[in-house]
Amino acid sequence: MVIELIVVGKTTARYLEEGIDEYLARLKHYTKFTYTVIPELKNAKSLRENQIKEAEGELILAKIATSDRLVLLDDKGMKPTSEKMAEWLQEAMNRATRKMVFAVGGAYGFSERVYDRADEKLSLSPLTFSHQMVRLIFLEQVYRSFTILSNEPYHHR
Repeated sequence: MVIELIVVGKTTARYLEEGIDEYLARLKHYTKFTYTVIPELKNAKSLRENQIKEAEGELILAKIATSDRLVLLDDKGMKPTSEKMAEWLQEAMNRATRKMVFAVGGAYGFSERVYDRADEKLSLSPLTFSHQMVRLIFLEQVYRSFTILSNEPYHHR
């Protein structure tokens, strides 16, 4: 299974970039993982919040094939434990899901069209994180899931 993470806007904090790079490198041992950055909109300051969500949504949807399983990282999504997330990923692999795409929206979230296209929503926490920080937290959790599935000592119960 191929896993892709689509994010809106580049990561600006160096410490987050370093962490993201670290977990992207670690994930290569377990799966084909791609990380796609959609550039921030030009002249976004002249747009209303809804216009920004719509424009970003179109850019996200343009990256997704009809056969892709789209999971939005969203505070209204399922809230699994690390073990349950590992089981959920294993189930996707068992179903022969060819490509699972996770998306992190911009500062205002997702458009209705993106919500309508989504197959599932996943919440990483009841806490709110910046959309840049979510990237690192998500990558660490995917890595943790694969170490759980491989029965490796990274995740201590």
